[in-house]
Amino acid sequence: MKALLIGGTGVISTHITRLLIEKGWDVTLLNRGNRQSEFPAANQIIADMNDEQDVAKKLEGLHFDTVCQFIAFKPEQVERDIRLFTGKTDQYIFISSASAYQKPPAHPVITESTPLHNPYWQYSRDKAACETVLMEAYNKDLFPITIVRPSHTFSERSITVPIHGKFGAWQVLKRMMEGKKVLIPGDGTSLWTVTASRDFAKGFVGLMGNVHAIGENVHITSDESLTWNQIMQSIARALNAEYKPCYVPASILARVAGTDWQGALLGDKANSVIFDNSKLKRLVPTFCADTRFDQAARDSVQTFLSTPALQKDDPDFDALCDKIVAIMEDAEEKIAAL
Repeated sequence: MKALLIGGTGVISTHITRLLIEKGWDVTLLNRGNRQSEFPAANQIIADMNDEQDVAKKLEGLHFDTVCQFIAFKPEQVERDIRLFTGKTDQYIFISSASAYQKPPAHPVITESTPLHNPYWQYSRDKAACETVLMEAYNKDLFPITIVRPSHTFSERSITVPIHGKFGAWQVLKRMMEGKKVLIPGDGTSLWTVTASRDFAKGFVGLMGNVHAIGENVHITSDESLTWNQIMQSIARALNAEYKPCYVPASILARVAGTDWQGALLGDKANSVIFDNSKLKRLVPTFCADTRFDQAARDSVQTFLSTPALQKDDPDFDALCDKIVAIMEDAEEKIAAL
């Protein structure tokens, strides 16, 4: 079986590439070649997907059982892909996002029939618009699409936190190690679903070359839903640190200037949802997400602590957190004195 992965070296796609190679797939990665050495067993097409003519030239004479698109975010990008891959693949898998589901949710249990409507986050609306383009191509011309919606997926080189700055989670971990409070939306009791990328890969690879997945949309998540307090307590234990939350209403955090927290919070993380994975398990009967978050958190923390490249300080985010913590502590004292 031949697979083309557009991207193939990110948080979600790295474990997919690795699993495909283990299973004996003929894997080709199409990207800019910045991390080519990670997968010497994979074929490589070095190209910029934004240069459609160059990509079309490099795809001449090639045909794939499955093409997997990890780095398309706008409708015009999937329209380009339809032009590029019509007649060149038996299946085109598009990575959408579970954040595209209705926010706030009308029902806490999310299935694939839950409406796509997110008024808070342009990213999610763009992903939904991509889905519309692809479904029209399938309905009109039988372009062989499969739409996959990940929720919050993490790897050993990333870790799940509710709020972070422009450089990711490291500054949050550093605050915890320094005994500082960390920002938590609401009171930390909303539910969040976390999925290890190695588990996501098992479901995803099970959809590849799967005739029953053509024309379908499906989310891939674990069945483990945790509160933000439980998530952050697991990280604190892995750091041998104390969990010191600073609870702030998500509606207030969403208004902090210079951040995209409205989308990330009101459009995603501040909403309690539970994912029904019945459809995935019908399509991939062997699928099982067996990585428990508290165990994976220990691996991720150790990777962060032993990898200087992941330790990107973010003094602006740290200072912003300090200001918000001070404001909330002052407000608590004033309210308590009433």
